[in-house]
Amino acid sequence: MAKENRSIINILDLSIEELDHLMDLADKIEKNKEEYWERCKHKKLATLFFEPSTRTRLSFEAAMLELGGSVLGFAGASSSSAAKGESVADTIETVSNYADIITMRHPKEGAPVVAANHTSVPFINAGDGGHFHPTQTLADLLTIRRCKGELSGLTIGLCGDLKFGRTVHSLIDAMLRYPNNRYILISPEELQLPEYEIEKLKEEGAEFIQTTDLEGSIPELDILYMTRVQKERFFNEEDYLRLKDIYILTKEKLENAKKDMAILHPLPRVNEISVAIDQDERAKYFYQTLCGKQMRMALILYLLGLDQ
Repeated sequence: MAKENRSIINILDLSIEELDHLMDLADKIEKNKEEYWERCKHKKLATLFFEPSTRTRLSFEAAMLELGGSVLGFAGASSSSAAKGESVADTIETVSNYADIITMRHPKEGAPVVAANHTSVPFINAGDGGHFHPTQTLADLLTIRRCKGELSGLTIGLCGDLKFGRTVHSLIDAMLRYPNNRYILISPEELQLPEYEIEKLKEEGAEFIQTTDLEGSIPELDILYMTRVQKERFFNEEDYLRLKDIYILTKEKLENAKKDMAILHPLPRVNEISVAIDQDERAKYFYQTLCGKQMRMALILYLLGLDQ
């Protein structure tokens, strides 16, 4: 049985037990791919992407196809009835009649809440503005667990656009549920973590520091989570150009890093990680995309009640 129109809008909609179950299921999928090839036979996933996406949209589609299901949807607002003025609510009401499960990306923060109130099938937020991106966080958690063997007792560096970075906000929310993690928040003052996220760190009693110094922080880190400065979130070109290349990770900056540090990035990358690092065994950002597909497979199975 499907999970009664369950909606996943942010990572906190999943309990820690559910997070662990999904990661365990993703590991089973990795080890026994053929067992899941027809698990979603005759099921349809709708991918409603009102904003450009490569990894998230294609990984959702690949996930459903590898489970034996089919996919329908659109890859831009201009190719949907939104271009004619249709509301999110009306779009979701309609698509609920065509698909067994829906995922949506939308540039407006809060749009998934509207969608969740108008769906008759399970719904997954695939990113809304600078708000939430729960399935990217699922990919991040699985990558970290596979690289480090656990999700607690780690020193995690988050670098770049911490103000608008929805992936950063979701990852902090998730990692706060695992004990004894320490956070080093690396950003220019203009792109510091929002106060509401700082308050969460304080409420949980988490150890954290805010700094502008990437190179000086690297030796302490078990995880370095790089992010791009997002042009689409800026109100003016001048501020973007001033900040876009403020942090660039190079081989030289990794000289004092731990040998088993993992470098993550939600992608797309612009200039913030040198391509010379791609061959470094610590670079896990492309592996992260594989973990994302497997976690989306696990989430689809779980929400459709096909995970057993």
